Amino acid sequence: MNRFIRVYLLPGAVMQSVMIGGAYATGREIAEFFTQYGMGGGTLGLAVAAVCIALVFALSLDVARRFQVFDYRRFARVLLGRAWFLYEIVAITLILLVVAVIAAASGRILADEFGLPVTLGGAAMLVGVVALVFFGRSWVTTILAFWSILLYVVFLSYLVSAFVWFDPTDAAREFVARDGWLLSGLQYAFYNVSAIPVVLYSAMAIETRREAITAGIVGALIAVLPALMLHLSFAVDYPGIVGSELPVYDLLARLDLGLLKFCYLLVIFGTFIETGAGSIQGIVERIEGALFEKRGTGLGRREHALIAAGIVLAAIALSLVGIIALVAEGYGAIAWGFLLFYITPLLTVGVYRLYLAPGSGQGAGP
Repeated sequence: MNRFIRVYLLPGAVMQSVMIGGAYATGREIAEFFTQYGMGGGTLGLAVAAVCIALVFALSLDVARRFQVFDYRRFARVLLGRAWFLYEIVAITLILLVVAVIAAASGRILADEFGLPVTLGGAAMLVGVVALVFFGRSWVTTILAFWSILLYVVFLSYLVSAFVWFDPTDAAREFVARDGWLLSGLQYAFYNVSAIPVVLYSAMAIETRREAITAGIVGALIAVLPALMLHLSFAVDYPGIVGSELPVYDLLARLDLGLLKFCYLLVIFGTFIETGAGSIQGIVERIEGALFEKRGTGLGRREHALIAAGIVLAAIALSLVGIIALVAEGYGAIAWGFLLFYITPLLTVGVYRLYLAPGSGQGAGP
């Protein structure tokens, strides 16, 4: 793979693939954190989220490059020392929550579209995630990167179709900012940056500080632009769309464009699988890093698959709670855990060790 792609595009593409998940790709997350504050408020909230994600991503990539820590366990040890396990508790909780949302969304779509049992969506996702993780890091990063391109094509087509078929004039007149958009934008950034330490395995090609900072900014744009597309498309059915469980799916059903709906369903199921696989690959990297330190060997493909299967099965059980409750209660609460155990240490200990500590310039690169 071209070095330019591996340095500047791959980290952002992999992070977006993990971020986008069930709640993002279905639009539920966007409606919850942005659109409910008005079209203007949601846009401002997304701008706040993008700036925060760029800052945290750039600093995290520089820490990973400087200290050569490309799994979240060793990365957290740089920031938290012996308390690194606090980050792991929050991270694994979020991964379970994300995969649970994916399982719930898969079941709902298959039930509505084909009349199949809700549990079949989770089973299909289980097979896909286990198969992808079985083949390891190279397969995961490559497929996640290329799927991001396909995702952009489908989302752009959806955005254009929404504005062609519906008249957003009334909603556009109400381009207001309702109270709460700033805090909601920060919350969204706080829990989404949690994906960064989990996907550091995709940033091994970065060699200099300039590359790390540029990759962080580019990665934030890659991750947030699809959210902006979805938010703008919701203008055509605002404010009713805010209460929808699967906003994008419901709008596509109203558009009644067979080919676009089929492409969306294909992309979203692929996105569910890549989000689950990308997140779980981060856990696999963490376990392998610890094993290499203790015994000098890692895991085989069978162990990769068993870890993935165990996590997905636990998440499927959690998915019975329902998408709206999981997003509204779980995501909002866990954001504060990442503020305490990741963002604050990064902006204090991380900045000190990168720029202020004696010898911090060693290996810093241009």
